[in-house]
Amino acid sequence: MATTTETATARESNANETIPTASNPYAAAKAALDRDGFVVLPASLFPTFDLPTLRAAAKTLTASARAGEWPHIRTLPKQFPPWPPTPGEHGIWGVQHLMHPSNPSHAVFARSYFDGELLRYVAALIGCGEADLTMELYNMLVRPDEAFELRWHRDDIPASATDEEEVERLAKPGFHAQWNLALFDDASLVVVPGSHRRARTAAERGAPPYEPNMPGQVVVRLQAGEVAFYNNNILHRGVYDPSKERMTLHGSIGTTLGSAERARNVLQHGVGEWAREYDFEDFEPDMRERAKRMRAALVEMGTSSGEVGFYSKDE
Repeated sequence: MATTTETATARESNANETIPTASNPYAAAKAALDRDGFVVLPASLFPTFDLPTLRAAAKTLTASARAGEWPHIRTLPKQFPPWPPTPGEHGIWGVQHLMHPSNPSHAVFARSYFDGELLRYVAALIGCGEADLTMELYNMLVRPDEAFELRWHRDDIPASATDEEEVERLAKPGFHAQWNLALFDDASLVVVPGSHRRARTAAERGAPPYEPNMPGQVVVRLQAGEVAFYNNNILHRGVYDPSKERMTLHGSIGTTLGSAERARNVLQHGVGEWAREYDFEDFEPDMRERAKRMRAALVEMGTSSGEVGFYSKDE
């Protein structure tokens, strides 16, 4: 099996500088994620990812989304869901529901999502067994049609939270793993390493929403095929260049141990509306069984959670 390396995060100039290989790559990845709030894994760890095929599928679906033919999109200038089903005058910055059965290339994306090696890392990073994994979301972040930035945020802690509320929420398990798989070189994600373990500092609380130089920030630089896992409650933002191609697969996988808060974060995106329709019959047997088991866990989440609404991030 290929080995992995931890990612150093102290220097923005080389965010992918590595340290000596650990004997247990999964433990090394988890240690880096726990310490820094993100870890970059090299493309060599995932030999079954077919980048040319993924790029072709991504380009076709993105073109449909820009033309208003694919309604599952993220539109400018809106940062959080819900988004309208048409691009509007400002265009899109994301494409949702890559595995939706109505997408002719859904199986291409699903094979990367249910990849055996990826799931081994996911289980290690969450701290659960592979049998406990739950299908969640698979979307794509694309080049915006005009200049666009996301404000500094934590995914499921509102900006209005007090220090005490932040510390209380950050102490709870995340119950999922979240990652970016770059199909082209990407430097859009900006994070503050270690901020997933503490309340915001006075400088962070007082900074403008789109502060370009937050103290300690690091740009996560990905080469095509690399995977960045990151804690969704690390202080982070996105900065997107409309002149540079971007197609980065943005996924999350949870666990059956997850909480009601996690159910809201997942189900607000509408995945429960089509997941039951997916049969995975075109997959090889091992992948098909994994996918069916994880889909069943998602359906159970939706059944037991009821109406969850949308998570407010003070937009």
